[in-house]
Amino acid sequence: MKARVEKVFRHLDPKPDALLVANSVDPHLDQTFFYLFSVPSGLFEGSVAIAHPDGKLDVLTSPLEAESAHQAAKRDAHVTVHEVGRGDETEKLVKKLVGSARALALNYREITHEWYSRFAQFLPEAKWSDASNAIRSARVTKDADEIALLRKAGEIGSAVGREIPSLLKSGMTELELAAEMEYRMNRLGAGGRSFSTIVAFGAHGAEPHYQPAATPLRSGDSIVCDFGAIYGRYASDITRSYHFGKRDEEMQRVHETVEKAQAAALAAVRPGVPGKEIHLAAQRVIDSSPWKGRLIHGVGHSIGLVVHDGWGYNSTVEDPLEEGMAITVEPGIYLPGHGGVRIEDDIVVTKNGFDFLTTAPRAYLEVPA
Repeated sequence: MKARVEKVFRHLDPKPDALLVANSVDPHLDQTFFYLFSVPSGLFEGSVAIAHPDGKLDVLTSPLEAESAHQAAKRDAHVTVHEVGRGDETEKLVKKLVGSARALALNYREITHEWYSRFAQFLPEAKWSDASNAIRSARVTKDADEIALLRKAGEIGSAVGREIPSLLKSGMTELELAAEMEYRMNRLGAGGRSFSTIVAFGAHGAEPHYQPAATPLRSGDSIVCDFGAIYGRYASDITRSYHFGKRDEEMQRVHETVEKAQAAALAAVRPGVPGKEIHLAAQRVIDSSPWKGRLIHGVGHSIGLVVHDGWGYNSTVEDPLEEGMAITVEPGIYLPGHGGVRIEDDIVVTKNGFDFLTTAPRAYLEVPA
């Protein structure tokens, strides 16, 4: 935990006297709190973490999560846990711990207006700065512990991806398949889903962020399944596409084109390459096919404590890949009124290329109806 605090401070310019990270109520929890304070369980609603330039971390929590907090703090002598009750106790203790410090940083991207107003009221002499870019820069590359958790989350998603073909039955609904997938992720050790599971049958597959409904599966449908597991607070994000029953020659060719596009994007991955080059490698394959222009989103994003972990890339992003980045590579082709294909994998950027975090089969698969 000390190393992560120090990592954030290395990216901060100007350097503050302290960084304050505050949680509201679920789902308005700043995941940077859990980046700095690696605690495996608990919501920590209303909790505050105060990070200091020397790597020390003060954590203010209610009695609800005190046991988990104290257990986590035993792993790092630089962490001090403080139990607080009512809101005014939190304010008094924050003020005491901040002391005479005046240059204070906040994560503007995540802090609620309520918390900002409270801090401004009881720390009226503070000069605030925005730490959000520094936090993103620190979090976008992962340490060994984070990669291990991401790998396990990816293994759970991959195992379910291999099971999906055996789950497909004529007449089952999108919601039923989504429920089966989430059940199996939990059975394999997931702490839950990393985002709302997408299951899209037939023409619904042309909408990348479709929400599953009571639509039944019919012979001839293409299928898009986009899902992920949470393991130790870290997320996976995997998409696989299938075909059910009666063959659709066009959708088979679409699938094969998306496979080639993903392979081209992956071949471009290495440290120092601008993010846009990964996207453009996939786009060139798709735009040279009969489905030019039907890649309608960026080809990937970073993953970590949340499924969209603060960074993404498309045809214009100049930010280079860095060793230790965990990202998705997910080209797709979408045909309104007909269906879609997306193939998505999680990878970690290595010194000379990348390693897969997700491993389920990607090839075109026709499941008998």
